[in-house]
Amino acid sequence: MVSLAEIQEAQSRLRGITTRTRLIEFHHPEASARRLFLKPENQQPIGAFKLRGAYNKIASLSAADRKRGVISYSSGNHAQGVAYAARALGVKATIVMPDNAPAIKREATAALGADIVVVGPGSTERQVKAEELAAQHGYVIVPPYNDEQIIAGQGTMGLEILEDLPEVEAVFAPVGGGGMLSGVAAAIKVSKRGIKVIGVEPELAGDAQASLRAGKIVQFPAGEVSRTIADGLRTQSIGPINFEHIRRYVDDIVTVSEDEIRQAVRLLALNPATVAEPSGAVAVAGFLFRGDQLPKTKLNVAIISGGNIDPEMLKEFRRDQRS
Repeated sequence: MVSLAEIQEAQSRLRGITTRTRLIEFHHPEASARRLFLKPENQQPIGAFKLRGAYNKIASLSAADRKRGVISYSSGNHAQGVAYAARALGVKATIVMPDNAPAIKREATAALGADIVVVGPGSTERQVKAEELAAQHGYVIVPPYNDEQIIAGQGTMGLEILEDLPEVEAVFAPVGGGGMLSGVAAAIKVSKRGIKVIGVEPELAGDAQASLRAGKIVQFPAGEVSRTIADGLRTQSIGPINFEHIRRYVDDIVTVSEDEIRQAVRLLALNPATVAEPSGAVAVAGFLFRGDQLPKTKLNVAIISGGNIDPEMLKEFRRDQRS
């Protein structure tokens, strides 16, 4: 299990590398009874939170391991995080990406200097390919979520939330593979046990909720999870290390529909500072549309995990609202 000291160490390591994102209050119809503050990780240098874990992992490697180069597998935001961190640290990076990754993310990753290998849409498929290439070339694998250094890096968001809003009662975080939820929940629960931590994911990729309910990791078919517009949350199962943290620290996981994700994206886009991609909007969607399943907390925080949305997709969402 990741300790508070390891998350604090990651916080020191990331100082001057990642953006210290500040909470922004989100005004909604129920604001008088349930206030919501947003943690805008869309403001990170790569437009997403993934830089925290990726940099912490690569910076913690020995000089010999850095010389070998790193490899990862990702649908987009972790790919950019690894590419950015590797460039900053002078390390060669190779990323295995699915063929359905958004072009905006694939192009951004290439622009950061990483070599890209394209495979099919399954999350297990890209992991297997990365492991094959690592064995062949000696690369060090930088997993997207199932790794304690990754979890510690993502946990720094939890520390910042507590610094900015010590009286927070509930924190909502997206969950795909579970890296963010693991780290944030560990940071918050070890510091203040009474704060509720809620994970949110798409109904079409509800494997984390199913796993928490079943008490064991449940895997969803690639064909099912690939149907969600939340491309960053198309993982088929959460990681074993992440599951251990989630079982210990997370209070609940709720799921949201595709239409609810779209509505949350549109609402967040009304403020340029909080523009979110679909994956980045799910925590807000959970807060807005799952009130009957949530604790009756008055001070809440939802993490916007990323803002790398294709401009054409955002236009389409807005057209759908008008029609």
